[in-house]
Amino acid sequence: MKTLLRIFFTLTVLSAFSACIEDGIDTSPSAQPEFSVDTLKMGVVFTGQATPTSRFMVYNRHGKIINISNISLRGGDGTFRINVDGFAGTEFQNVEIRPNDSIYVFVEATLRPNGAPALTDFNDILDFTTNGVTRSVVLNASGQDVERLRGLVVDADMRLEAGYPYQIFDSLVVAKGATLTVGEGVMMHFHDKAFMRVEGSLVTEGTPQNPVNMSGDRTGNVVSDISFDLMASQWEGVHFAPESRGNRLSHTVIRNTVAGVMADSLSQVDMLNCRLRNSAGYSLAGRYADLTLTGCEIAEAADGVMALIGGKATVSNCTFANYYLFSALRGEAVQLYHLNYSDDDGSGMPFMEAEFNNCIFYGNGTDFSPGDLTGSMVTVRRSLLKSNGSDDSNFINCIWGEDPLYYTVRSDYYFDYRLQPESPAIGTADPALIPEAGRKDFYGTDRGSNPNLGAYQTAKEEE
Repeated sequence: MKTLLRIFFTLTVLSAFSACIEDGIDTSPSAQPEFSVDTLKMGVVFTGQATPTSRFMVYNRHGKIINISNISLRGGDGTFRINVDGFAGTEFQNVEIRPNDSIYVFVEATLRPNGAPALTDFNDILDFTTNGVTRSVVLNASGQDVERLRGLVVDADMRLEAGYPYQIFDSLVVAKGATLTVGEGVMMHFHDKAFMRVEGSLVTEGTPQNPVNMSGDRTGNVVSDISFDLMASQWEGVHFAPESRGNRLSHTVIRNTVAGVMADSLSQVDMLNCRLRNSAGYSLAGRYADLTLTGCEIAEAADGVMALIGGKATVSNCTFANYYLFSALRGEAVQLYHLNYSDDDGSGMPFMEAEFNNCIFYGNGTDFSPGDLTGSMVTVRRSLLKSNGSDDSNFINCIWGEDPLYYTVRSDYYFDYRLQPESPAIGTADPALIPEAGRKDFYGTDRGSNPNLGAYQTAKEEE
């Protein structure tokens, strides 16, 4: 008898447990799945190659199992591909979701060339039929045709014009004696591990209305709100080879690099109203180079935004700001080396000659190194520094220990180095220190008679 009672008790418990985990299938037409999105927006992608994988979730908010009798793509032309709960295909039957559970749907697409440089929308509809009712999720991607360049060597003067964006694989090399001219509005997207090496000359003709852009070729978001636009290490960067001369960059944005822009021995580079940002190394590095930077933003790099070893540098109305997201900062924002005999690197090259006028040095970490420029040929005039220092024969008429009040909010992944109305850098630059080429900022705003420190005269509302 006791044995029978134990068996009966065990069967009762198992039956109750089974009832808890198996409540049957809800066949009511009102028992419908819910979706994490109505439209899955997959962003802008290049035609002819697979998109990054996007996903959404399908929820069962009911107390019983729901059986989705059919999941299928309405279009069926092969543009979009789906994976439902771990299984790939174009159509699925009898997909069950347990009570208060969910499944993932993953989506990829390969968009066909559209024969025009303008964006083209591609859409399909993914239907879910449950208990005789069909509900749908729209799949959307915007495709853009590109001109793909692979291992290009420019060995005679060449010009790139706006129209189709350029996607660069492997390398783009400007040979000695040749000049590559990049017209206004040109978009250059570099694939993983691709690089540009300039042995001859590079000229970019960006304008406030149509800047030149050099970036990685990944689109959309890495995760949630973090765009690939903010990510470093997508391509190697730009290397001006030793003795490369005649390089003039105007209104040019270079971002997403491993090593930023490197100006090597005896190279010469002029930059007007350029933005260098988001590098896993330095955004700008110079090694015994001749650099002229006017109205530039040099920002967001793990090793420091700029490092100069010897050479010459003339820097006017530039903003140096480091709020790099993806690792601890490994060095001061601006780093200067080979300044005098106490800092001699043994190269035999001349010591650095540099002047910084009307600049801003502010961000996370230390702003400027070395803090003592005594005995060097480096001067910093009428600039704002994060450090609490004082003027001397090298730091002249500077603003110390003040926050320039950028609009940047790092925690919100928002990076805008224009100045809030209360900024101590507004109207405090020295007009006499602004070169003629720098009378207007990146946005085309004239600096006028009361110019701001740093790269930007334009107020945020004027954008």
